Amino acid sequence: MARYKHIDTSPRFIAVDLERQLLPGSFEHALDHLIDHELDLSGFDARYRNDRTGASAYPPALLLKVVLFAYSQGIVSSRGIERACREHITFIALSGDSAPHYTTIAAFVSGLGDDIAKLFAQVLYLCDRQGLIGREMFAIDGVKLPANASKARSGTRADFERQAAKLEAAAKDMLARHRQNDALPTEAGLDQKARQRIERLERDAEQLRGWLAANPKDRKGAKGSIRKSNRTDNESAKMATSKGVIQGYTGVAAVDDRHQIIVEAQAHGTGSEQELLLPVVEATAVHRTDQTLITADAGYHSEANISFLAEQEIPALIADNGMRKRDERFKEQDKYKQLPDPLYDKAHPKKGARHYRPGDFDYDPEAGTCICPAGKSLYRNGSNCHHNGYLAVKFQGALRDCVPCDQRANCLRTPEKTKTRQVCFFRGKADPQVLSASDRMRQAIDSERGRQLYGGRFATVEPVFGNLRHNKRLNRFTLRGRKKVDGQWKLFCLVHNIEKLAHHGYGQ
Repeated sequence: MARYKHIDTSPRFIAVDLERQLLPGSFEHALDHLIDHELDLSGFDARYRNDRTGASAYPPALLLKVVLFAYSQGIVSSRGIERACREHITFIALSGDSAPHYTTIAAFVSGLGDDIAKLFAQVLYLCDRQGLIGREMFAIDGVKLPANASKARSGTRADFERQAAKLEAAAKDMLARHRQNDALPTEAGLDQKARQRIERLERDAEQLRGWLAANPKDRKGAKGSIRKSNRTDNESAKMATSKGVIQGYTGVAAVDDRHQIIVEAQAHGTGSEQELLLPVVEATAVHRTDQTLITADAGYHSEANISFLAEQEIPALIADNGMRKRDERFKEQDKYKQLPDPLYDKAHPKKGARHYRPGDFDYDPEAGTCICPAGKSLYRNGSNCHHNGYLAVKFQGALRDCVPCDQRANCLRTPEKTKTRQVCFFRGKADPQVLSASDRMRQAIDSERGRQLYGGRFATVEPVFGNLRHNKRLNRFTLRGRKKVDGQWKLFCLVHNIEKLAHHGYGQ
């Protein structure tokens, strides 16, 4: 019978050279060299007041190393980072075999604030020094991620007022029933259970009233509309995604097309991408040249955004919703779309218009007449009206016809306030020779050169999000508040940029 050597796996003490665990060319080696020799961490010293009294603190360089390396490995939990500093040899080498407590790590990450923005700028300067930023095209895009907030606790102040009143009324009714049944025989412990439930209802109502007192105003959207608040994280927002509605933040990144370096990273508590374009473009001004092209998808397209870029003479290609329909290369794209699974399709069926649209009215442009769906004639109150650069004809119903009409609910959005219906029919541009900013953008992006340049946007920015979401396992933000979430988003983007430095031989 063959004889084999005995393999002993019992615990033992082994001498380890910690410096040799950080192999040249690896991410951890580049990270260690970068923080020790390149980054200015003097701004962190202002956090500490222990020069004469108090316990000694962990160096910010040590904490920054273990946090960034943990994010590169998909470890976000502070408890997980603490455990890795005790058990993982690379973490032990980066931390010098000193395992900081998870509360120290959590406080450091949540308190980074503006310091992380300064570190991000320093790493960008280093990337530029290494020749990794080309400044030919910056591709802007965003990803919507869940926040550390409950979607069920979203609503307007009016919604919270109703919830508080409902909880108070339920507690009052239960208390009244409890007092009526005091004289009746009950099972043991029923009184205590009822009291506990009443106390819970009163406590929830008190929390709602306290939140309303601390937040006297509703959140306002970009156009003045009311944006739903959240009692867990009021700076987060409800967002519609392909996976459903989430409560979260949008992480926006501007990526250079030469080596996919992230030149700007911001997190915002809104799902409207249109209002996020200009802040990112303005933040990239220090990195752009006069020839740097800005590209973004149709979610960032609006007349205001296009006009601003044109006024500032910033080269840009911003797609619109009809771009692919006008491109002959995508004329057969519908046959490649995957059919929905009838057993799993949770999409809501499309609903028809609730009120009559202009197409429901019988308009005769030659005779200049308009008849409503109820068969009443409308009188013309404007034949050459200008609206957003277009000519239009306006009609309005008469009081004698609209007020007693039995179809007011189908015709007017607010029949209790609006007396008569107005309808407008467009006749084309007021001046065909004058092109709007959106028209000029469509011409630029539909040109052969424009399509070639815009085609590089997808290959520039999407792999970055793939790296962050899949390789780094960024599937949600763990902090609360826009400032903290913005810092966490910048940390992940910082990991991506340092990884690029490591791949191009930095620190070897």
